[in-house]
Amino acid sequence: MRPFYLPLLVVVILCAFTGCVSMKQFDALQSDFDAIERQNQQLTLSGQDNEIERRELSGQLEVMAAAQRELAADTTKLGRQISRLLKDIDRLQELNDVMTSESSSKMAAINGENRKLLEDLSRVRQELQSQEDALNALSRDLEQRQLELADRSKRVGELEGLLAARDAAAEALRSQLAEALLGFTNRGLSVEQRNGKVYVSLEAQLLFPSGSTRINPDGQQALRDLAAVISTQNQLEIIVEGHTDTDQLTSPSIPRNNWELSVLRSTAVIDILTQSGVSPTALAASGRSEYHPVDDEDKARNRRIEIIIAPNLDPLFDLIRLPE
Repeated sequence: MRPFYLPLLVVVILCAFTGCVSMKQFDALQSDFDAIERQNQQLTLSGQDNEIERRELSGQLEVMAAAQRELAADTTKLGRQISRLLKDIDRLQELNDVMTSESSSKMAAINGENRKLLEDLSRVRQELQSQEDALNALSRDLEQRQLELADRSKRVGELEGLLAARDAAAEALRSQLAEALLGFTNRGLSVEQRNGKVYVSLEAQLLFPSGSTRINPDGQQALRDLAAVISTQNQLEIIVEGHTDTDQLTSPSIPRNNWELSVLRSTAVIDILTQSGVSPTALAASGRSEYHPVDDEDKARNRRIEIIIAPNLDPLFDLIRLPE
């Protein structure tokens, strides 16, 4: 009978502990990586946020494990109390046998005491059963959280690996482009890597006559040299951005203004790149007019073409996308 009494007290104590534990979801992660597409600097910060969340979950699991151990200790203690109660009942039953010959008033008192003890025993049984049920629920919840933590840790590790590989690939591409375009570095061309992307900036004077959208021979050669490198790469996304200075262009014919000039210069560069072997599916043209200057004091630097080369981020998005 005693194993049947043991589970009754566990639930009451468990209820005090389970209210302290809350499950944090990873809902904000999708929006963080949507921001990556607009501003890729947030990728590294997102990996750090995931690591912080992983540590917080580990701390919560340790608290729950401690609560489980305390509940088990309380259950053992209650079991001992039940054992003492059972001995008391045995003693009272023996006393009841002895007192059967006593007066009815004494028997009534003894019977009342027995009834109270039996009621107490029934109540303890119910409490122990509730405690046992709560302890089992806590164990299942702890196991589920351990699985979730392991899965999140794996995803964070995979994400960090992809980010490192992306940065390494971008740096290798930057080095190749810098070497291929070395002859143009003192003529308004620069190559740099930022946040997993390679930026090739070509000042307008290297590519175009003033106000024109036709690329001169030196500019065509620079673009062919660039295409020779990027056409051999797979899974690239390339944006060609045209920029002007603040001097307003007004003309009755195309290009009629700075917006059209920036767009047409961008598409002229794309024509050379596709003719030189770059896949059109990897390219996008963008005209940004005069609204994104790099130097407020030097208009020549603002008149430029920027070619932004990035790896395809679909594997990263697939990794961070939460399962349905």
